[in-house]
Amino acid sequence: MRRLRNVKIVATLGPASNDYDTIRALFEAGADVFRLNMSHGDHGEIGERHRIIRQIEKDLGRPIAILADLQGPKLRVGTFADDSAELEEGAPFRLDLDKAPGDVSRVCLPHPEIFAALEAGSTLLVNDGKIRLKVEDCGEDYANCVVTVGGTISNRKGVNVPDVVLPLAALSEKDRKDLEFVCDLGVDWLALSFVQRPEDVEEARKLARGRAALLSKIEKPAAVKSFDAILEVSDGIMVARGDLGVELPVQNVPPIQKRLVRKCRAAAKPVIVATQMLESMIESPMPTRAEVSDVAAAIYEGADAVMLSAESAAGSYPIQAVQTMHNVAQEVESDPTYRDVIDASRGGNKRTVADAIVSAAREIAETTDIKAICCFSHSGTTALLVGRERPHVPIIALTPLVETARRLCLSWGMHCVITGEVGRFKMAVVNAARAARAEGFAEEKDQLVVTAGVPFNMPGTTNILRVAPCEERLIFSTDPE
Repeated sequence: MRRLRNVKIVATLGPASNDYDTIRALFEAGADVFRLNMSHGDHGEIGERHRIIRQIEKDLGRPIAILADLQGPKLRVGTFADDSAELEEGAPFRLDLDKAPGDVSRVCLPHPEIFAALEAGSTLLVNDGKIRLKVEDCGEDYANCVVTVGGTISNRKGVNVPDVVLPLAALSEKDRKDLEFVCDLGVDWLALSFVQRPEDVEEARKLARGRAALLSKIEKPAAVKSFDAILEVSDGIMVARGDLGVELPVQNVPPIQKRLVRKCRAAAKPVIVATQMLESMIESPMPTRAEVSDVAAAIYEGADAVMLSAESAAGSYPIQAVQTMHNVAQEVESDPTYRDVIDASRGGNKRTVADAIVSAAREIAETTDIKAICCFSHSGTTALLVGRERPHVPIIALTPLVETARRLCLSWGMHCVITGEVGRFKMAVVNAARAARAEGFAEEKDQLVVTAGVPFNMPGTTNILRVAPCEERLIFSTDPE
């Protein structure tokens, strides 16, 4: 199951991809990570999808990452007497805490925390920004607004407040229950919605207690402003362009995406580009040319992964959507321009021994006839640093911990292999040579670059590099030990 591409594909599961045969077909078509959307499906359904993925993992002998995406707090208006109302531009409209059905002049907004944060001049967006309201005056239980963009407003439509930081926890009561459930199941990644500040991530980390890595979804302007601090306390990032495009002018999203991807690469933390990537494939077996270009752009930027949402969860062509993304990725990565762009954007503040080791590993691999860079890692740190270099040769991540192998499945270029514990670097080299041959990356006459941290079992100690033959007899005969 060796992938002939480096970028990873995240596929969301749902009603259209709910059984063993379909999920296995998605993996074989190119999905590397499966997303369980906690906004849809009860714990029984989520648990069954998790069980199926782990069965496929066992049947195929390949680690598979599972990402549980927490819903986050949902801000919605109440209901209307006639189920909807038509708002005209320039008309007054009031939001309040009165639970009585709404009409053309008012509706309930059952979120006092929003009123606490609003001020005159604030903007409220309803139904993904299709309706825009400007606050003229407000208090602790109301906001008198004027309609700046009109349209039909109906029951329980979502509300966005783009220009204020809301005094809301990123984790609702539902999220806390879901977090505990999926951590007990054994998911590998937790995606946190509604992140506005680094404290939101730190709260989730206390609850997760090391059972899953944390991926912060950047979907609010406040998160963009605090991105450096959020990145520092996160294990990975998702650029959730759908909500960003609602709360920010749409023309701002592409440059923000590029900046965030580059910062994640410099920090050696995986980044997913998500939302509406192949949206038309929900109903069509073919994507639009613009969608293909969008996927390609994320790959050219060096994103670790690209994600399918409704395309694979509820669409009519889930397997074709994954196959399309896989084909686009292979084509882009075979383009000489891709290597030029990736190499030119390589950077980062490299000041440690580990930085020097992985940089040297890439240089050696690219200037001599090296078949792969093999990283032996318990925590995944060594492998992530090698991945940050975006080398021209394959990366084989070897670890004795299945949890580490699964988490690394989200990261660029990682071919993850579960191997036995080793106490000496010589045996790490032997295991690397065996894995490279068994997985089809090299033959006995070939050479590898092997990196690791010695002593073993200590995260962040990447400090050794060796150019080694693939033939075990030569490894032992040339090893100084």
